[in-house]
Amino acid sequence: MSEVEVITDGACLGNPGPGGWAVLLRHGTTERELCGAEAHTTNNRMELMAAIAGLEALRRPCSVKLTTDSQYLMRGVEEWMPRWIAKGWRTAGGDPVKNRDLWERLAAALGPHRVRWAWVRGHAGHADNERVDRLARTAAERVRDEGQT
Repeated sequence: MSEVEVITDGACLGNPGPGGWAVLLRHGTTERELCGAEAHTTNNRMELMAAIAGLEALRRPCSVKLTTDSQYLMRGVEEWMPRWIAKGWRTAGGDPVKNRDLWERLAAALGPHRVRWAWVRGHAGHADNERVDRLARTAAERVRDEGQT
């Protein structure tokens, strides 16, 4: 199984507002950057989209170290998702899970891979996190500026 690093981040200019996501994929010395944006979204949705895009870009099952600065993303997968699935995508209080469409897509994207999660504090000097943060912010700014013309 190939070892791959996936570093993700999402950004939103306002919450909700224009948003962007970015991913750095690294296999040995080979790197690939991915990014995208939505005109009206939330930061949490962009964090989810970054992880989804990174995992969906992998062409075969991999051993993945996925690094994020999002507690929402990491805790969602490691703690909350198993309970949500068992309860039919309902929270402990019985409410529908927010962003269910993306959580389901993420669950499917995780399926073929062995994923280890790593959390880093955002804006704290972690070089790869700073890199994907800049890419996500640039994508959000681009979609915002396109909407103003």
